[in-house]
Order: sequence, then structure tokens, then C-alpha cells
Amino acid sequence: MSEELSKNVKIMVVDDEVDLEPLVRQKFRRQIRDGVYDFVFAHNGLEALAKLIEFPEIGIILSDINMPEMDGLTLLMKLKELKNPGLKTVVVSAYGDMDNIRTAMNRGAFDFLTKPINFEDLEITINKTLEEILQIRRGLEEHDQLISIQQDLQTAREIQQAILPKFFPPFPDRKDFDIYAAMNAAKEVGGDFFDFFMIDNDRIGFVIGDVSGKGVPAAIFMAVSRTIIRATGLKGMPTDECMNYVNNLLCSESVSSMFVTVFYGILNTATGELDYVNAGHNPPYLLNASGFKIVELTKGTVLGGIEHFNYHSLKLQMAPGDILYLYTDGVTEAFNRQGELFGDDRLEALLSANLDADHKQIIKTVLTSVAEYASGIPPSDDITMMAIRYYGR
Repeated sequence: MSEELSKNVKIMVVDDEVDLEPLVRQKFRRQIRDGVYDFVFAHNGLEALAKLIEFPEIGIILSDINMPEMDGLTLLMKLKELKNPGLKTVVVSAYGDMDNIRTAMNRGAFDFLTKPINFEDLEITINKTLEEILQIRRGLEEHDQLISIQQDLQTAREIQQAILPKFFPPFPDRKDFDIYAAMNAAKEVGGDFFDFFMIDNDRIGFVIGDVSGKGVPAAIFMAVSRTIIRATGLKGMPTDECMNYVNNLLCSESVSSMFVTVFYGILNTATGELDYVNAGHNPPYLLNASGFKIVELTKGTVLGGIEHFNYHSLKLQMAPGDILYLYTDGVTEAFNRQGELFGDDRLEALLSANLDADHKQIIKTVLTSVAEYASGIPPSDDITMMAIRYYGR
């Protein structure tokens, strides 16, 4: 029997026989002295209910059935109303009084003993009941911890959602470009992120990223990565210098070998020139009315992986009407019920069929198609997309 439990559970004996208390104390004097058992005594059901209020640590009730004022069967009904799974009752009745014992068991008694009481049997029954209470209390503690974790995760999700842009269009006064983005986390919190910010009147920086791993660690690393990239990008430095700086900072601070794939670009809204670095991320697609093409890779590796890695940037010319579509691998790696991936081919076919759609509708169409393909299968990874449409001046 657990010492931890026995020191936190009182045993209440409910019986109208006045000589039972000294007898119990005598029989279990060693256990009482060592703090293994702690007894409380009551002489009827009404007194027992009062003792429960006085001693909330009571976990076991050894109750006689036949008592004045309130008998054991009535007491059982009152105890059932408390709906306390950590409170167990063992009824005591005369040998052969099976009708009452059966009624007591039907009313929720955990076990029964017969008179005259065999104290060795009583000790075995007490220990067995204490172990049952221990398991229940552990289960209740784990349940409370789970509820607390779920509440913390919900709070973390709200914080994570709060740091991502959520109002679209984000720059309603700008007529030279527009942006739309969406993120669906696979778990309560995710490792994907997106962001965008005006560096000056002619340049907008934007980023999409996917952190290795899942859950809270990924969410924390995501928040750190997004914050560092934004703070560095707002200084206006070229994309390659920005990624070099961010990578070295993440390498020095990274724990558990976490890393993040990133596509970071700066679009000059006056000229349509895009300066970008792909740090191990899925290559975006450039869409226009005549078709689409995959944006060339810059041969960069993940951020937070190799310290002092030198990132190189490339330039891309966007024409008025062009859409840059960016996504994380949660899109192409969504599974259906047959265990098949959504894949690049399906994504490209979907993009090809929606070249005339606006940037917002493209993202919504892909989200719907991926959900229909999965047919209710929970996502294995976060699904994040961002689309930038350049209108020109």
C-alpha cells in the first residue's frame, strides 16, 4: 500500500456499537502509531455526513447497515449524491444478511464484511480499498493536468494566432499590390508561420516558414524565428544578408537541433523586381494568365542548421497581374484515406485550372481541395499559404 496515500486518507468507522472504537484502536495501534491508518468514528449515518464535512480527507467509510437515526443503506444513497469517485464505502452486516448486503452493493458499496469482524480480513479490505482510491486519485490528477495542458495549449494557440497577420487586405490604401494568407495548424499550436511588413514606401518584405517538429517546441521556435526575421528585415538589408544574420543567431540559440525552412522576399512595388532567398523551403509558383512556373531555387539550406552558411539571393521580375503563390509542405503532404499524398502534381493541376482566379480565391480553392482529398483524415502537418498579387503602378 502507498505510504503517500495512507497519510492523506482518513478511514471513518460508522457503527452504533460504542465498544467498537476502542477495539479498532487496539487492533490497529501499530498502524495508527506509524501514521499508516488514521481513523474517524461516527455512530450513525447523520453523524457520518457531518464528519465528512469536518474531515474532507475521509476516503474510506466502514459502515454498519443497521443503525438508529440513519441506517447504512440510507447513508449509501446520500453518499451517492456526492458523486465523489474517490470516496469508497465498505458495508458491514451480520453473516447471512445477504438481502441487505446485496442492496448495499447495488447502491454503490465498494465491498462488504460480515460480523463478527475478522480483523485480518478487515486489514486486507482496507488496504485493497486504499489502493483503489490511489488509482482513482491518480487518474483524477492526470485528468486535471490534461485539462490544464489543454487550457495552456489553447492560450498558446491564441497567442500564436495573435502574432500572425489576420486582417485582409492588410494595406487597403495600396493599389500596386495585395496579399492574402491562411494557416491551419495540425495540432493546437503549429510550427508554420507567415509575415509581411513595409520596409519603406516602395518595398514590402514577406516571409513564409515551416519549423521542424510539432507542438509547443515548434510553436516557440516559430515565434522566435518570425520575430528575428521581422526585426532584421525591417532594417532594410538585402535578403541574403538578412538570412545570414538570422541563421547565425538561430544556430547560436537553437535547442534540440531545431531548424526552420524559409522563403524570404522583398518586392519593389514600383518596379515589380523581387529579391529573394529560399532557405530550404518549397519553391513558390509564379502565376499569370498564360500559365505558371516554379520559382528558381537559391541553393540555400535551412535556417538554424549550419552556422556561418552563406546564403545567396536571386532576382525575379514580376509583371502587373502576376501572382506569387507560396505554401508549406502540409499542402502537398496531406494524406487521403488510402495513405496517398496530395502531391505536387495535384497542386500544379489545381493552380493551372485557376489561373484566372484572384489570389485570395486561389488559396481558398487549394484549402478546400486538400480538405476534400483528406476526407476527414486529421492533417499530419500544418497547412500554410500566402499569395501576393502585383498590380504595378
